Order: sequence, then structure tokens, then C-alpha cells
Amino acid sequence: MAIIGAGITGLSVAFHLRERAGATVVVVDRAGVGAGASGVQPGGIRQQWGTRVNCLMARASLRFYRELVARLDARVDPGFRACGYMFVAHSQAALDGLRANVRVQRELGIPSLLLTPAEAADVVPGLDPATVVGASFCEEDGYFDRPQSVVEAFADAVRRRGVSIEHGGATLRKSGEGWVIDAGSVQLRAAAVVVAAGEWTPAVVPDVPIRAEPRYLFLSDRISERLLEPLVVSLDRRVAAKQLADGRLLASDLAATGEGWEDERSRATIRATIRRLLPRLEYVPLAHVVAGAYDVTPDRQAILGPVPGHEGLFVAAGFSGHGFMMAPEVGRLVAGAVLGDEPEQALRELSPDRFARGKLVPEPAVV
Repeated sequence: MAIIGAGITGLSVAFHLRERAGATVVVVDRAGVGAGASGVQPGGIRQQWGTRVNCLMARASLRFYRELVARLDARVDPGFRACGYMFVAHSQAALDGLRANVRVQRELGIPSLLLTPAEAADVVPGLDPATVVGASFCEEDGYFDRPQSVVEAFADAVRRRGVSIEHGGATLRKSGEGWVIDAGSVQLRAAAVVVAAGEWTPAVVPDVPIRAEPRYLFLSDRISERLLEPLVVSLDRRVAAKQLADGRLLASDLAATGEGWEDERSRATIRATIRRLLPRLEYVPLAHVVAGAYDVTPDRQAILGPVPGHEGLFVAAGFSGHGFMMAPEVGRLVAGAVLGDEPEQALRELSPDRFARGKLVPEPAVV
């Protein structure tokens, strides 16, 4: 079996394949472990989603992540911090959306809450309640202090289990009853191939509707004082902010999806929101920027499972920025599909053919 993509999703699929079946697995990546989006993501883990399928995958993934050190025999504890996620609404429409999301979450056992402005200010010291009409909060959500260590722990775990990780840009072609992967000087033959290549997936599987959407993270230098807890997302103003364990403030302009961030527009957007919502952070300079990309689908949901008309070909991509959060459960689900399990509900809902069938599953809580 072969996996194209050595980000956290591909590595999770490899881990679950080896854990379940002990099958021979080779992972191929154009540049190496975590060279794409897995290497620049900020490590957030949340269960606050607006669709049942994402709530369930996030909940199962959180259970895995809580046991990550033991499950993967990790050399370094990546430091999961259950500080909570807060989504604040500045309009009644946004609050109504949060209310609908919380209803779905609580039906599935996720302990999220709707908060009044005053309650939100109690949870987030320094938040100005006059700027919001309400919020949602889940205390179980949080982030990893060292998210790259999570990716490396998966890579170490699969290598110890006999998985080979090869480097080279991969092309794929059908050959008899299997597939041939050409990756530079390496050529592999496999009965089953999982393509988990993020924004580069369409280069290998042209039929999948995935496009790259640029995203940017802004960071301050280290601050000795804790100024922000928990993580805060302003829905209407499309800004998110948190303070990392090392003291740096991380913020993003969620509406900045194209070129032009270098002209200070995104910093100005972030600064204006922080000035009104979290005034104690107004004078923290965001001196550094990290560029990345979301792999986006038309409904901003992942594409998971077998590709119709291509026996032995599977996809796990198109996460729109939440692949890290879902990786443990996605790995389990896709490994099951490769091994011939009856497809679970997530695979039926998020199958590659849903676009042709007109059965999109829009996710309202992508940020």
C-alpha cells in the first residue's frame, strides 16, 4: 500500500494501516515530513463545528490526542493545553449561527455553551463586553504548544512500525490491477494508493475539486506576561488570536485569502478588531508573518474515501484548514476503507462523488 503525502493526514493513515493490518506501507512526499500545511499550522484542536460529521470526527480525534504520547510512544510531549476556544459574535445573525452550532454539538456530547457578553468577559480577562452580543465556548478545546512535534511523533511511530518514507514528486498511473507511483528515482507498485497531498492533490488526482487558498499567520515576539487566554475568534470581523505557550501572540486575518497582505491591510484589520475587542493587546506589535495555504473544496469539507471508477485509489484531502484537528480519526476511517470495511457515515457523507451527485455538506464553522 502507498500513501502520497507525508503530512499529518497521510502519516495518520499509515499509522492506522500498520496498527490494524501490519500491511507493507510506503509514504511518498515531494519534500519530506510536514513540508506542506502540516508544517505551518498553529496546532489548534476544537470540537465546535456546525455539522455532525465534523463534530464526531473532532471528538474522536481529541480522544486520541489526549493519549498521544502513549499511543505514539512520543519522545517529546507536544503539550496539549485545554485552554478553550471562544467564538464571539458581534451581530444577531452570527449569534444565531453559534446557537445552531452549539445545539448540534451538545446533542453529540460536546460540552459547549452559549455565553452572554458579561459571561464571555469573565472567561476572557480583558475582553470588552460592549463589543459583542454573545459567544460560544468549549473548555475542552485547545491547542498543542509544539504542533510540529505531533507530526514528528506520527512520523517516528510509523517508521518504528516499518513504514518507509520516500522523497520525490509523485505521479500516478494505473497498471493492471494496481498502481505505479513514480517519485523521482523511486518507482513503487501498490494495490491501493491513498492521496493525502493537501493542495497538491489535484496534480495527482485531477478529478477532485480542491484549490489552494493562501492564509497568513502574524506573530509577535515573546511576551513574559500572559495577556490572552483562551483562544478567541471574532466571527463577524474574521480575526482570530491566541497567546502561545512561549508567550508570543498569534493572530490571523481570516478574510485575507489572496495576495496583498504585505501592504499592512491584514495587520490593520487585526489591529482594529483587537483595539475594540481585546484592548489590552492593542500595542503588541505583530512583527512576523508566516505564509501557508488551505486546501479548499466547494463545501469547505474534506474529501474522504475511494475515488469512483478508479479501483484501489483513495483520497484524504481538502480540509480547509482543519486537517490537523481531524487527522487521528481521518486516518482510522480511511485505513478502514482501504482494508475493505463497510464505509462509516463520515465516508458516505464526504465521499469524492458527492459533488457530482449534488450532495454537498456545507460546514458553517470554518475559520
